[in-house]
Amino acid sequence: MSGVMKRMGMIFRAKANKALDRAEDPRETLDYSYQKQLELLQKVRRGVADVATSRKRLELQLNQLQNQSTKLEDQGRKALALGREDLAREALSRRAALQQQVTDLETQHQTLQGEEEKLTLAAQRLQAKVDAFRTKKETIKATYTAAQAQTRIGEAFSGISEEMGDVGMAIQRAEDKTAQLQARAGAIDELLASGALDDQSGLAKDDIQSELDRLSGGTDVELELQRMKAELAGGSPQQAIEGGTGQSQSQSQPQDTPRFDKQ
Repeated sequence: MSGVMKRMGMIFRAKANKALDRAEDPRETLDYSYQKQLELLQKVRRGVADVATSRKRLELQLNQLQNQSTKLEDQGRKALALGREDLAREALSRRAALQQQVTDLETQHQTLQGEEEKLTLAAQRLQAKVDAFRTKKETIKATYTAAQAQTRIGEAFSGISEEMGDVGMAIQRAEDKTAQLQARAGAIDELLASGALDDQSGLAKDDIQSELDRLSGGTDVELELQRMKAELAGGSPQQAIEGGTGQSQSQSQPQDTPRFDKQ
């Protein structure tokens, strides 16, 4: 059972892979990869901007602390000049605490500045990579489109494409059907001419019937001609017809009747 399941799983994966391969368009895949690279580049640039903002904020804090430290130093000097050593000591103590904060902020500032430089360099390298990928992408897309068009033209000329194959099959079917109808029509004509196939409409006649009709038509014409001659001669039509018939019979008898000489 496990072997059957493994085989079914392999068949399913093979068919799914074939379907995906048929549906995949390399141009769409390249455009999608380029879009993802642009999104990554945008994130890197956003990170560079965030680090630069933090660095700028630390610089403002450092300026404020340095101004306060200078102010406390001036106040301590004035207090000492006025004989207020206690105030001068307090001012100097506060200035020392501010100096410690300034030192910490400067350390953070240097760290952020180093991160900003790294991110800026990475963004520049990524930008160059994205530009190179875009150029390569457009080149591959143009080459793929040209190859696809050339393949379709070749298939159209050779007739192996699906569209041209359908057209070729339609033409072949039409030619076969036409040849079949022509053969059937020729066979029917031959059968009608030979009399093997009776014409139910009574219009078609064989050769013998046509000859008999022609002879009958000729006799009718001769009889009509004799009748008209009799009418012109003043005789009756029946006598003219009988006379014509007898004359035709006498003419049909042979002329070589033997004669006997009297001795």
